[in-house]
Amino acid sequence: MNSSLGSLILSLLVLGLAGTALKAWTRPIREQRGLGDSVRPGESWATATGRGLSVALLGGYRRLAADFAWIKLYAAWERRDLVATPVLLNLVTAIEPRSEYFWRNGARILAYDVPAWRIAAAGGAAAVPPRLQGQIRREQAELALRFLDGAESGHSHNSDWWSERAAIEWWGLGDVEAAAASYRRAWECSRSAYLAGRLHAQLLRQLGRREAARAWLVRLHPELPADDAAAGAGLVLARIRQWETELGTSPEQIYRPRL
Repeated sequence: MNSSLGSLILSLLVLGLAGTALKAWTRPIREQRGLGDSVRPGESWATATGRGLSVALLGGYRRLAADFAWIKLYAAWERRDLVATPVLLNLVTAIEPRSEYFWRNGARILAYDVPAWRIAAAGGAAAVPPRLQGQIRREQAELALRFLDGAESGHSHNSDWWSERAAIEWWGLGDVEAAAASYRRAWECSRSAYLAGRLHAQLLRQLGRREAARAWLVRLHPELPADDAAAGAGLVLARIRQWETELGTSPEQIYRPRL
């Protein structure tokens, strides 16, 4: 088959499936939309389309098909389409669940973009009470975390996945405890997740666990390569010294790095 013709057929197939999913998921929402209306990610793609179609039919063209669906998603994102965007996120990740890019960016859209769209659709920040704005942000953060949970079996060993989760827990939910734990998991997945390691300590401090934060940096510092500026070994050592002063750490407990 001519490659151009094959690509055209594939794109039409994906767009047709996207249209089927959109109709199945959005009919009740489009009939009755309000401030609290949102499409909840997490349903299987087969359930969403109502046809039980299998992405296996795409064979080796799955990534290409997912890219076509992502383009359609991007168009919905530009329109700030509250209904189509979550549906297409589910479609894209169902077609190609191995792509970290789709999962991470999809979670960011749900956690950070959609709340702003919902508030704007309700008249803007001036018209929506702060308490309700906070509720919307929390709802979307929870949806984003559930969306990320769909990738857990294939991506939970990935430090970036845990860092993404931590950021949503911190900024979206205001759950500092959960965010601190997720940043620690990110560091444990990859010793090159330097920022995650430092943020874990920072959040421990925010939780009032100042000695635990110092102890974590003491553990962290020996593993930071001195010749890698991104590792921030000098910054970490300076912070240890600052916190030891604040805590009044005894001379015998002061951290002494190996030469």
